[in-house]
Amino acid sequence: MLTDVQSTSIEVFPGFGLFFLMLGVLLFFDHGLLAIGNILFIAGLACIVGLANAFAFFFQPTPHKIKGSVCFFSGILMILWVSSIVGMLLETVGLYFLFSGFLPVIIGFMRRLPGINLLFSVPVFGKSPANNLFTRDTFINGSFWID
Repeated sequence: MLTDVQSTSIEVFPGFGLFFLMLGVLLFFDHGLLAIGNILFIAGLACIVGLANAFAFFFQPTPHKIKGSVCFFSGILMILWVSSIVGMLLETVGLYFLFSGFLPVIIGFMRRLPGINLLFSVPVFGKSPANNLFTRDTFINGSFWID
């Protein structure tokens, strides 16, 4: 069961965080809006799962989580001080590494959705060697195509 703080943070923080991130991208990578979106994203994650669990998520001692955390937080710093576009690219790479273990679950769920499952009948996503493209180890090892 969710507490009041968790239910409020599920509704407010991710919604406003995505709003500010999208508005920052639409307004040609505005530094301030992207920074507000990042702060709300991290605050929402900390409120939803708890501060200790959020800290444990970002700082797990596995190589891909370390890469993800370093890329994500350096992307935030790049947005604040250097370049918004480079910072967003670093954040995207960091989020991929952080959530790459969950990506096969998302793909499996999407294969069961009516309408979207038609997308997975395309050979790139369907029954081809590229099906392994969505596994975390494929990107970590650097091989993007399996013979």
